[in-house]
Amino acid sequence: MNKATQYRIEEIKKNGYVLDFGNVFNHAFENYKKIALYGGLIIFVFFVLLCLLAFGILIAIFGAPAVVDFLKPENLQSENISNITLLIIAGASALISCLLSPFPAGLIKMAYCAERDEEFHVSTMFEYYKAPYFKELFVATFLVSLTSYIISSIINYAQIPALGFVNTVTVSLFTMLMIPLIIFGKLKAAEAIQTSILIVSKQPLVLLGLIIIGSIATLVGFIGCCIGIFFTFPFIYSLHYAIYSEIIGFEAEDESQEKN
Repeated sequence: MNKATQYRIEEIKKNGYVLDFGNVFNHAFENYKKIALYGGLIIFVFFVLLCLLAFGILIAIFGAPAVVDFLKPENLQSENISNITLLIIAGASALISCLLSPFPAGLIKMAYCAERDEEFHVSTMFEYYKAPYFKELFVATFLVSLTSYIISSIINYAQIPALGFVNTVTVSLFTMLMIPLIIFGKLKAAEAIQTSILIVSKQPLVLLGLIIIGSIATLVGFIGCCIGIFFTFPFIYSLHYAIYSEIIGFEAEDESQEKN
């Protein structure tokens, strides 16, 4: 763990922290303006390539007729999908999320570079597909996905669908700082999850409000024929960066790096 981060976390444990909604939102928005176009273009291209690759793999394994038949609206209804198929889909989704976890980490790093007027490139988006970051991001995402799936399964078994949304929001909220804690604070996967939960629990309502407003701002992108969502999507990661910056900060880290 980074020493400056460790000191700050211990301070938060004892005394908590003050977080101003307006300051964080303005911080995130100013940062977002610097990465919106570049980040949006990369996300769009990456999404298209990923979809093409996914369809190519499915067609190669199952054949085009089977894939087309499965994607028919009547076949996508949950009651028409077998439990085994649902389990396979859940497993595949979790695996894909784990494999793609360094991608949002790259977006957060892009926000970091933008604030310091440092150059960032396409390679920045894939910077964390290397040791030791990839392993920690993969494990952390797997643990969170597994926990969320188990809770969702219990909720589905209890037949209380409204709690499914609550579960999704709660897990997303309390693990929102997991990625920046790994890439900036150098925490291990389990430490990052535990620390994120600790930090969020100190100011849950303010952070929930920021996430809600940030999500609404991101969804505005659907107005632009849905394509606009790719250019508003980086705002969420700019918001995550701004929250981490306001709570943990980088000043001590930057000073230690300059001395070295």
